[in-house]
Amino acid sequence: MRAVISMIKNKVVFLFLAIVCGFANAEIDIVITEGMSFARPIAVVPFQYEGLAEQPPHDMSTIIAADLRRSGRFNPMALSDLPEQPTRYEDVNLDKWKDEGIEAVVVGKIEQKTPGQFTVTYQLIDVFKPKQTLIDGELVSTNDYVLLDKIGSTNDKNFRFYSHQVADNIYEALTGQKGAFATRVAYVTVDRSLPQPYQLYMADSDGYNPIRIYSSTEAIMSPTWSPDGKSLAYVSFENGRSEIYLQQIYTGQRKMIAAFPGINSAPEFSPDGSKLALTLSKDGNAELYVLDLDTRKYRRLTRTGVNVIDTEPSFSPDGQHLVFTSDRGGRPQIYRISIHGGRAERITFEGEYNASANYTPDGKSIILVNRTNGVYHIAKQDVESGIMQVLTDTMLDESPSLAPNGSMVIYATIHNGRQVLAAVSTDGRFKARLPAKRGEVKAPAWSPFLVK
Repeated sequence: MRAVISMIKNKVVFLFLAIVCGFANAEIDIVITEGMSFARPIAVVPFQYEGLAEQPPHDMSTIIAADLRRSGRFNPMALSDLPEQPTRYEDVNLDKWKDEGIEAVVVGKIEQKTPGQFTVTYQLIDVFKPKQTLIDGELVSTNDYVLLDKIGSTNDKNFRFYSHQVADNIYEALTGQKGAFATRVAYVTVDRSLPQPYQLYMADSDGYNPIRIYSSTEAIMSPTWSPDGKSLAYVSFENGRSEIYLQQIYTGQRKMIAAFPGINSAPEFSPDGSKLALTLSKDGNAELYVLDLDTRKYRRLTRTGVNVIDTEPSFSPDGQHLVFTSDRGGRPQIYRISIHGGRAERITFEGEYNASANYTPDGKSIILVNRTNGVYHIAKQDVESGIMQVLTDTMLDESPSLAPNGSMVIYATIHNGRQVLAAVSTDGRFKARLPAKRGEVKAPAWSPFLVK
């Protein structure tokens, strides 16, 4: 994102440059670099399978364990180290798991009674802490250590995504925070050997099940999800200039949103999906506008001096404010403005450069790119106090993308001379590097929650 201001001034809109963990063939490695010492030791026992086919479509327990590991909060035990492989709570020997220091165990069973249809039962067991029940106004421990006891169904097509839903349920039961594994990531691939080298894709949060949304001979930029997860807005250069389109994901229906002379860039949906914030230069400078998607009326929010750039708007969770990047003070910094307009307030002061801000879901912090002493890192800043915490220690960090539960940030960085994806938890403890095996992937956008 460091190049945003200069690129916009040249009317080339590259708002996010990043690599993402969503390759068409999921060819990506996960190298955990820091933080597993903080992760809670758990175990996901291979689910028992009974069915018509020899094997289920995917290894559900492996997917669940991988999801939990990628969260940075849990360290699943290696299968070779499991002291036993029970399939239900009644068969679990708690003492064996206590001896291994395992805090929680997941067991389950998959049954296929009709072709393509599966019933899944699973339990989450707290090894050390039994459930408590209220008796005569006092909490009394029971002999039941089961935190979750679930049964559900899925089919061949949705088997993998359902596995992510199971991981979400386990994550929420253990943390109290909603999981974000059953989500998707939109991204742009560039393969210049193809007739249409620019491809807009979406895939599951771990990079599997890619679906191509749109292809073009010209650049595609800045995809952003509607709050209902059914549409994407993005920038396309298919007609030789930047234009903003809105496309339905599953029907393919597509319509132009903004194609004014000059810059049309940085679309961002309001939390209720009724508006789109964007950057336009139709009246001179590159300024912030809000588009009402029902009336198709534009309302200008900012009015700055000559050659000033306002861009990268991002709504607060309550939809009442926008944070955005502006160089009105000489260098890019983050400002906040009411959606009703008025005076913009500068909210970043630490370092010589701040950009690409997004609110955390609770609205208390923003995630951004900070440059201090010439070094670019991903940082988190408390909105009210202004206190900033640098989250990363990698090089040339840019383009942060926040998970919908606010737990993780994916960003682009440089490793061994090339751009790779990295991830950091929003407390800064867990860090991972996700280098791609091949291909160029840009402009990640993490979806909202897709399962209510």
